[in-house]
Parts: sequence; C-alpha cells; structure tokens
Amino acid sequence: MFDALIERGFQVDIHSHARAILSVDFPQAVAELEETIGSLSIPIEEIVGSGGGESQGTQRLRRALAERGWEKMNFTVEKRINGVAREAISHEIDHVKAFGPGVIAAEIEWNNKDPFYDRDLENFKRLHADGAISVGVIITRGTSMQDELKAMVQRFATERGLNSHEAVTAFGMSRTARQNKEVERRMRAGQSYEEAWASQFVSDKYGQATTHWSKLEDRVHRGVGNPCPLVLIGLPSSIVTFDENLQLEDIEREEESLIEEGIADAAD
Repeated sequence: MFDALIERGFQVDIHSHARAILSVDFPQAVAELEETIGSLSIPIEEIVGSGGGESQGTQRLRRALAERGWEKMNFTVEKRINGVAREAISHEIDHVKAFGPGVIAAEIEWNNKDPFYDRDLENFKRLHADGAISVGVIITRGTSMQDELKAMVQRFATERGLNSHEAVTAFGMSRTARQNKEVERRMRAGQSYEEAWASQFVSDKYGQATTHWSKLEDRVHRGVGNPCPLVLIGLPSSIVTFDENLQLEDIEREEESLIEEGIADAAD
C-alpha cells in the first residue's frame, strides 16, 4: 500500500488497522491519494517566497484533491434530550470524501504551529467514534524535508546571488531589522551571508515548533487520536525543484489564481 510513494521517498506510517480497512473497503481512496500526492512538486522559490506560510505547491495539492471530490466539510455532532438540542460540537475537516463503505478524512499540515496536530487527531478520534469517518489521513513535511530545508534554502541563495541584505531586498523579499541583525550575528560567528541568511530564515519560518514529521509521530506514539485508524504521509525533500527559475511575481500570480479559485485564503 502506497508503494509508489514510498519508492519516491515519501514517509508512510499506518496505524490502528487502517491498512486492512483501506485495502478491503477503500482501494479507490488509496489510488486517488497516491496519484494526487505523488504528482506534487514544489519549486524552491515557493518555499522561500511564501515567507513560511503555506506554499503554492501544497495549495495546488488542495486543488487537485478538491477536483477529485475531496472537499472541505463541517461535521456537526449534536446531543439531544427528548428531542431538544442541548449541545453541538463542530469539526471542520479540509478534505473529505465519501466512498461506498464510508468516509475518509484528510488534513494537510504544511507549516502550522505543531498543536494543530492535536486538533486534527482529536477531531479524527471523535468523528471515528461517532461513526462519521472510517480513516483519518494527515499529510505533512517529512523528515528529509525538515532536515534539508536549510541546505536547500542556502543553495537557492547561492544560485540567486543573495549575498547581502541589499541583494535580498532587490529580489523582492522584505526583512525586519531583527532578522537582519540575526543574520549579522551568525556572520560574526563565521558563517557566509548565504548560510547565515538560510539558517535564520529556516529557524524563523520552519522551526522545530512547526508541523513536521517528528512532532506528528511523537503525538501518535503517545496515543493522541487513538483508536482512529490513521495514515500519516511525510512529504520528502525530493519533491523540491530547482529548475523553475521563478520570480516572486510568478509566485504572486499563482497565489492570486489560487485565491480566485477559493483554494487559498486571501489572508495567507
């Protein structure tokens, strides 16, 4: 199951009998997820140009899932006493699709604060307990993506000649005084400008307290979300491309297109 993703370096972890459930009742869901996620690529410019927010690549993944019928859904669970509603709890899930035997729910956590995993897993747990979903899926940054982000951003800076504050500004990226001072501090410690800038950028935008594989794995191993059947998918560094040669204007146009389609939020 998900062999094509695993062969490409994606991490896949399956829990609480999800393998048996998916293989018997939801082979179409597996095929759709594998094909859609497996076709994802993210230009390095989008990782840098997004400023740490959700990249256009993951927004395109949302679009591709939505086109296959994996749409946002708000589940409302009511408690009624003698026909009178006393309590209602809502759970919004980004990607939900009904198949013959049941419903699969999926969340994409590219770069949120890591407590969002608690929300996702608890939502899946409650919805599974209430019979609303059969399996929950979480897609996030994999280990190789997290570990290699600094090297990838440094390579981008070197190839684009981002070797000074002025060059970064000329490229179109705004920087705060605090960020520039941190780069200068790292340079005084012996780093080149490109390494110092990449280190500061990744630490600031994609730090350890954001959503990535080890944070998700820790929670699942502690039993958060149990006993909901789960599939965890980690996006690898191999999906990052360096040959697109995009400018920030290209990224902004893509963002505007995604906003018009309702895939991206204008506030992102």
